[in-house]
Amino acid sequence: MTELMPAEGVFSLIWLLIALPLAGATVLLVGGRRTNAWGPYLAILTVATSAVLGIAMLVSMMGHSAEERSIGQTLYSWVFVGGFQADMAFQLDQLSIVFVLLITIVGTLIHVYSLGYMAHDANKRKFFGYLNLFVAAMLLLVLANNYLLMYVGWEGVGLASYLLIGFWLHKPSAAAAAKKAFVINRIGDVGLGLAIMLMFATFGSVTFGPVFGAAGEASEGTLTAIGLLLLLAACGKSAQFPLQAWLLDAMEGPTPVSALIHAATMVTAGVYLIVRSNVIFTAAEWAAVAVIIIGLITMWMGAVIGSAKDDVKKALAGSTMSQIGYMVTAAGLGPIGYVFAIFHLLTHGVFKAGLFLGAGSVMHGMNDNVNMRRFGALRTVMAITAGTFIVCYLTIIGIPPLSAFFSKDDIIHASFERSPVIGILAMLAAGLTGFYMTRLVAMTFFGKARWEDDAHPHESPKVMTIPLVILAIGAAFLGMSLVYWGNIETWLEPVTGLQEVPLPLPSWVYETVTLALVLIGAAIAWTMYARREVPVEAPHGSWLTRAARNELYGNEVNDALVVRPVYHSSRWLVWFDNKGVDGIVNGSAAFVGGLSGRLRRYQTGFARSYALSMVGGAVLVVLALFLVRVS
Repeated sequence: MTELMPAEGVFSLIWLLIALPLAGATVLLVGGRRTNAWGPYLAILTVATSAVLGIAMLVSMMGHSAEERSIGQTLYSWVFVGGFQADMAFQLDQLSIVFVLLITIVGTLIHVYSLGYMAHDANKRKFFGYLNLFVAAMLLLVLANNYLLMYVGWEGVGLASYLLIGFWLHKPSAAAAAKKAFVINRIGDVGLGLAIMLMFATFGSVTFGPVFGAAGEASEGTLTAIGLLLLLAACGKSAQFPLQAWLLDAMEGPTPVSALIHAATMVTAGVYLIVRSNVIFTAAEWAAVAVIIIGLITMWMGAVIGSAKDDVKKALAGSTMSQIGYMVTAAGLGPIGYVFAIFHLLTHGVFKAGLFLGAGSVMHGMNDNVNMRRFGALRTVMAITAGTFIVCYLTIIGIPPLSAFFSKDDIIHASFERSPVIGILAMLAAGLTGFYMTRLVAMTFFGKARWEDDAHPHESPKVMTIPLVILAIGAAFLGMSLVYWGNIETWLEPVTGLQEVPLPLPSWVYETVTLALVLIGAAIAWTMYARREVPVEAPHGSWLTRAARNELYGNEVNDALVVRPVYHSSRWLVWFDNKGVDGIVNGSAAFVGGLSGRLRRYQTGFARSYALSMVGGAVLVVLALFLVRVS
């Protein structure tokens, strides 16, 4: 483990990265309606200032050698009980700085976009306060130097997501979605909590340095248990199987929330947790295998769901499931794939923010309609939205030389280095990505107009379209920048490690086959949804289509395996409490009360009655003694 350098110069302000958006959230949520006029601008300023600070720290970090790029800052001793200690301390290194930049830069653009999207909302001050809280919690999560402090950020992200998903509480569906996300994430949080306890019991510490330094001395069984618990936590936050059911319902929140969750916060937290804990997963082979299996299952589930959804935001949510599945799979590959998991996370954060904000722009111009079967031909009236969306679409499907061509193909290469089966599954999923994303673009921007009579589609205001343009430019060129200028592999290697295994075939073969599969999937979707008439009402479809529309029955499975058993067991416990526990207590009380009532009859207050009782008792005693002596 690299020794942490003391925080000096600009690095002495690491704490300010978190404090700024946290202060903004505090002012907006405590200040009340008096902050309505200027509060949103304060929220933007705090996050933008954190972004500038992050850029300054990156520049300063690039001026140091690789060994001097891990900086530690301890504010104070936070928890100290017996042999346990956890500090309020931060760690800024090559891994955490890229997350800081993703969170703050993309977060700033989403904040700016929200000025237009939430312009007429009476509670926009509260909305921007929640956005600030979300950013602050995510920054704490990625900057913490120990698992306990990370857990605080982890829970903060969960709280902020609950508040934002259910922001429009007047909608029962939004309130239910927020509660669903909160409950499912608590299951994952139990995994992280147990992992932290097991770490302390095993290593005597929960700080990264001591834990990773002593990992080689722990038994494989212990490391596997820790790894599986961390994976459970990652499944909750990153919406991976079997804890994925909350993600599509989370689209009930305002669209900027969806963009923030899917691009810069929340779902990226699980990938960060696994990669940050790379020492544990590298040593625990079976835990790493479990990570690969979960990633592959979710990769395909998300792609299949995204291929059938007519709700534009839910189709993109299925896409996020699939793309995060790529990252989780790469993280499970070990030193072969850690770097590429983060590489794809960064490019995905930019183009997925562009796609979600583009979807929000479409909704803004279509009276908040999300049904793609009621869209069509929107490129003619929303040219900027359509242009930026198409750039991000070409990026996600991996058209060269756009960003995902580099990042996703690196994951596919790493998958083939580990196993042909993993590589083929990842490659075929790329073809399915070409299908579902082309379907989305064709139904929204091409074909014939299928607008409802009261729809008057129009371009969004500049405060919304300018962030779209910036994100589209980032989506196009970030991948090339990180490969040819930033050298992402060399940058992350000191933290994540990097192992290169020769491919059986030249890399261009895999790239060519992958691109061919993408184009085939895109051509099929274009033929079905751009060249043909799209029915306004969804046809019945095959069993697979119906299953995909129903999210592969994930909710039904959860209902059968968790909700109903818990419901019935709770009803039995209520019955047992009423009839059993209360029955014993109430029965005992009734027995004592009845007995005392009967005994009270003999308390007459007459001396002759008591004397007679005493004589009768004495006679009985004498008779008893006589019978004993006779026997």
